[in-house]
Amino acid sequence: MSPWKRLLLSTALVAVLAPAAHAQLGGRPFEASAGAGITNFDSRDQIKDAAAFTGSLGWRWTTFLSLEGSFTGSKTQLDRDGSPDHEWSYTALDLRWNLRDPAERATPYLLTGVGMGRSVNEVDGLARTGAPSLGVGFLKSMFGNPRAYLRLQARSISFREAGAEESSHHLEATAALHWIFGGKAKDQDLDGVSNWDDKCANTPIGAKVDKIGCPIDSDRDSVYDGLDKCEGTPAGCKVDKTGCPIDTDGDGVCDGIDLCASTPTGAKVDVKGCPLDSDGDGAFDGLDKCENSPKGCVVDTAGCPVDTDGDGVCDGLDQCPNTLSEYKSDPNGCPIEVSELEVELLDTGMIRLENINFDTGKATIKANSDPVLASIAAILLQYPALKIEIGGHTDNTGTKAKNMKLSDQRAAAVMTWLTGRYPTLDASQFTSKGYGPEMPVASNGTKLGRAKNRRVEFKVMNTEALRFEREKRGFLRKDSAAPADSTKR
Repeated sequence: MSPWKRLLLSTALVAVLAPAAHAQLGGRPFEASAGAGITNFDSRDQIKDAAAFTGSLGWRWTTFLSLEGSFTGSKTQLDRDGSPDHEWSYTALDLRWNLRDPAERATPYLLTGVGMGRSVNEVDGLARTGAPSLGVGFLKSMFGNPRAYLRLQARSISFREAGAEESSHHLEATAALHWIFGGKAKDQDLDGVSNWDDKCANTPIGAKVDKIGCPIDSDRDSVYDGLDKCEGTPAGCKVDKTGCPIDTDGDGVCDGIDLCASTPTGAKVDVKGCPLDSDGDGAFDGLDKCENSPKGCVVDTAGCPVDTDGDGVCDGLDQCPNTLSEYKSDPNGCPIEVSELEVELLDTGMIRLENINFDTGKATIKANSDPVLASIAAILLQYPALKIEIGGHTDNTGTKAKNMKLSDQRAAAVMTWLTGRYPTLDASQFTSKGYGPEMPVASNGTKLGRAKNRRVEFKVMNTEALRFEREKRGFLRKDSAAPADSTKR
């Protein structure tokens, strides 16, 4: 195989086998090398192969082209009778064509040069002439040092020895220590760690990195320190592109940690982002305008207790939710002073009224009866559990049939007046019935007796409920002292 073919094959192998690496030193540094090897002289010149010594001094003009001055020389003998001494040297100006960045850990290259060859021995004399050369080489970093390389090189030098009819091709193979002076470290991602040591070469600009050039994410929110505008984000928080916590419901607890992600604006929350309701009334703290509502109270949308009857005891706790405002109430919301009629109802199970007036012979209630009926309504509102029969009664004046019909109509008229004027009274609580003259309470033989017989009665039909109401309440007649508090011991 010719020297040129050997050189081309070497070049191809170097280019294929050389591993790629990240560049370290950039700029235009100076380079120097010194080493040794062997010179394989052209067999036609009958010169013995010998050790070679080589050196170079260069300057990196561009990333892929370096200018070098080089020297190589050998002391050997002619392969002839007597083996006379022979000296060979070559001084050249070379262009080193780097096939990769020469600051990489491994860089193959081509070498073209033109120089002066010198050959001398006692037999042929001195030959000194211009000599072109062609070579291939390989630079490999030593111990990871970006300035120290092992330089392996093969070069073919075309030179015409003294007395030769044509040029010879002397082949040199050398190994040298190659050193780089000057230049500056390359930092592809501008993170302050040179490419040579950077294990994360594509770090976003501005991100903080560790000593091997990898981004730091102290709070582990996937936004790197240096780019993270909120570097102390709690673990588990969802963040935006700047690394700041997202808080969709604005409650101060970030999404990802917030177990109640739809908290109403303004509500106070616990560490998990769930609304607080200190008084358990269903209105959240922060939105609750009455944050100490007693447990069990019905509250409005603002969290304040509802007191429908205005007795100072909230609905939900009020055992007598329809107490009239003019009555005093006990802690349970029940009145502690009542009218004579209410006492009559509780004591006897009936209220008997003789002063509900109707038009003569008719069931039309006169207007002067309205106050009486209003007082009855106020009492009945306190006892929604009682079933009341409204009974109509007459004296014995006139026919019995007429009186029976009239009493029935008057009882129905009273029930209609009560439920019509007071819609909160449950109509199903009442029934009406006319008894006519059949149940007199006095003699019909006197005017006074007949007046007493013309009456309306409100009778409790469910006596069990009446017994419960009696036990539940300690009523007082007006102007009487309040009973002792049985809850205190």
